[in-house]
Amino acid sequence: MPRPVSRLTNSNRCLKLAFDMRKKTNAAGQSRRRSAGPAGSDPTRGKLLDAAGRVFADRGYEAATVREICRRAGANVAAVNYHFRDKQGLYTQVLLRMAGAAQLERMRATLDQSAPPEEILRRVIKARLQGLGADQMPDWHFRIVAREFAHPTPAMSRMIDKVSRPLYERLLDLIGQIIHLPADHEKTRLCTHSVMGQIFLYALACPILSKLWPGMKTTPEQMDRIADHIADFSLAYLRDIAPVQPQIQSVAGTRRN
Repeated sequence: MPRPVSRLTNSNRCLKLAFDMRKKTNAAGQSRRRSAGPAGSDPTRGKLLDAAGRVFADRGYEAATVREICRRAGANVAAVNYHFRDKQGLYTQVLLRMAGAAQLERMRATLDQSAPPEEILRRVIKARLQGLGADQMPDWHFRIVAREFAHPTPAMSRMIDKVSRPLYERLLDLIGQIIHLPADHEKTRLCTHSVMGQIFLYALACPILSKLWPGMKTTPEQMDRIADHIADFSLAYLRDIAPVQPQIQSVAGTRRN
């Protein structure tokens, strides 16, 4: 005769639940440790980033699916959780990759150098433009940027706070030193934005510029000349207003008195 199936008592149910929760917690911890660790020689991570960039550009963040990304990458759906935890983590890494991690790291290292502010600004501009000729942005980069302009995502906001804002504040301080004004002064911000705008033009609009100026080939030598031009153009104005600012403030103070 078949043995009767024993039912779980309340105490057994609690023990089983605790055991299952422990297994899930351990598995989640291992997954987090794997995704936080280096990718090593596994090419799957790079394939996922390449495929995800194109899918996010085509569909937008909300409409893009992990399943389609993995299909294009030739990867298992679980690979996204393994490498990035979830779709948002994958999208954040795509944005960071687009931002040019190598150039941003060069900018940080340049800002840490000991040199006159004008020379550091020149080096920062060159560091940001360096490599643009060798690493032409694919067209899907621009489509993701356009989507973010139209419909900003929380991932972009986090990247701005984590990556862009610290560099922006250091650039404000640097230009403030050149024109002898506080970093949070409106004039300092306007000057900083003017320098940034010139850099962004070449970083984001190269496909358009190359149509308008067929002679622009974005070779490393040409990008160096462009960086020098931006620095010369910007510093000419910054030097011009630097001695004027204290005088303007002094005259304004006299009139109030």
